[in-house]
Amino acid sequence: MATRIDSHQHFWQPARGDYTWLRADVPVLAPLVRDFMPQDLMPLLEAHDVTQTVLVQAADSQAETDFMLELATAHEFIGGVVGWVDLSRPEAAASLERMARHPKFKGVRPMLQDLPDDDWIVRAPHPDALQALVRLGLRFDALVKPRHLGALLRFLREWPQLPVVIDHAAKPPVGEADGEVFAAWRHRMREIAALPQQVCCKFSGLWTEAPSAMYRDADVVAHAVRPVWEHLLECFGPGRLMWGSDWPVLTLAGDYAGWIAVSEAFIAQLSTGEQAQVWRGTAQRFYDLQPA
Repeated sequence: MATRIDSHQHFWQPARGDYTWLRADVPVLAPLVRDFMPQDLMPLLEAHDVTQTVLVQAADSQAETDFMLELATAHEFIGGVVGWVDLSRPEAAASLERMARHPKFKGVRPMLQDLPDDDWIVRAPHPDALQALVRLGLRFDALVKPRHLGALLRFLREWPQLPVVIDHAAKPPVGEADGEVFAAWRHRMREIAALPQQVCCKFSGLWTEAPSAMYRDADVVAHAVRPVWEHLLECFGPGRLMWGSDWPVLTLAGDYAGWIAVSEAFIAQLSTGEQAQVWRGTAQRFYDLQPA
């Protein structure tokens, strides 16, 4: 069995009040409006030989980042934390310096997909905050959709020294490989992957991007995801792709074992060394994770 690192998972407690997007009155989200904590994930990690995870923010709140860092202190399997600060404010640099004192704080993720300005990433971040990311050796998770990729490309060209990973492959329309949006996604991802600096991509979060008719059916979603995988592999190669679950958001569409089975169908076609890169090596290197 392959040893794995889950490069993208979440924990939350809705009662904390951080998660404004988690609304019980939205039927599709209602199953997520409960606590998801380490004791819920640990049996899945053990069953699938996942030795470490990267815990990623799910709220635009520094308090949630502190909450995640507390969990990382208490649980060895959490290898790194990707938190949140308001990068548009100059005082973000001081917040980053404080968080970076924790050895498991690895970077930040602004919730770009939820912001009203699709060009926020090239207009709003304060240079002091971005320079602090670079100076402190931190990373940037880009939570984007296809419509954001043009702005992200401009940002990457302006900040070539900042390590960036694209979450969930920028959420292409799974199952619509013949459509215009998918074609535009393919073009932009190829442009981004061709940049000289190290930009990585997460193979994660794609089951929930499929039509709801594909939920709970791993075989059907594997067929729909294949064009996404093949393009990512062509553009980024195994050395810049990392596997992640996006648990517990994943549970809206499938389950942990099912997503591993879907991923295995593609990753197993690589050489042994290339498989190790996607399952664990790329995440370990990008986030500078210490061995569990």
